Amino acid sequence: MKVVGFTIIKDAIKYDYPFLESIKSILPICDEFIVGVGKTSDDTLAQIRNIPDKKIKIIETVWDEKVRKGGHVLAVETNKVLAEIPKDSDWNFYIQADEVVHEKYLDVILQAMKKYQDNPKIDALLFKYLHFYGSYEYVGNSSKWYSHEIRAFKNDPSVFSFRDAQGFRKGKNKLMRAREVDAWVYHYGWVKHPKEMQKKQEHFNKYWHDDEWMKENVVKADEYDYKNIDSLRLFEGTHPAVMKERLQKKNWAFDYDFARNKKTRKEMLKQILKNYFGIDTSYKNYIKVKV
Repeated sequence: MKVVGFTIIKDAIKYDYPFLESIKSILPICDEFIVGVGKTSDDTLAQIRNIPDKKIKIIETVWDEKVRKGGHVLAVETNKVLAEIPKDSDWNFYIQADEVVHEKYLDVILQAMKKYQDNPKIDALLFKYLHFYGSYEYVGNSSKWYSHEIRAFKNDPSVFSFRDAQGFRKGKNKLMRAREVDAWVYHYGWVKHPKEMQKKQEHFNKYWHDDEWMKENVVKADEYDYKNIDSLRLFEGTHPAVMKERLQKKNWAFDYDFARNKKTRKEMLKQILKNYFGIDTSYKNYIKVKV
């Protein structure tokens, strides 16, 4: 069984992405790893080249900065890398530059790939998510955060990156049939120094919105205000080993008062439906199967 990992990256150092940790977290179960590196003004490309692993293949690309609707440029770039996946791959493992997989889940993922490799009813594996916010001690716990996403799927040339590269579809826009695995993706996109987070907000939203929207909705400031969040809880587990050095370098403070947690009636109704009746009203870009 052959597993090929892949990702896209641009300006990762400038905007403080844990991109090296992201790649290294799944390298142990990948036979190859393809990185699409967009033309950048920092040393992202050089650092990727310095990873001492022959599994890694780099594709240099140029992002179309004129594509500023719905994050579509991210899907365009992801599809460029998808096109380079070798035909003999059995499973493709996608990971974004701010996502990390804990080493304790690698064997679980690998065993699931082996188990469902020849099952025609399953196209992909569905991962659970932890979204860290403000610091490495807190995670979001409201329905605004997506709870699951496809991150591994069987090698099918018809698969394509959907919308803003959050998920995938196949053929003529068909949902993929995904089997949930007992593994979590740790999303660190909302954990960085407030100054770095502010820079990211002022830049990254350009891939979704025009200048007018940016002017009206993105506040100009020296630092990002992490207090504007609806609900958080404490993280009680351990972080992936590859994140050790990054955690040690943390040089800002964010303390959250849980008395600030607030949930709208709509939010409470969603949780009641899910917790007591098993009805999940969240958006799903997949068909969850139990085979």
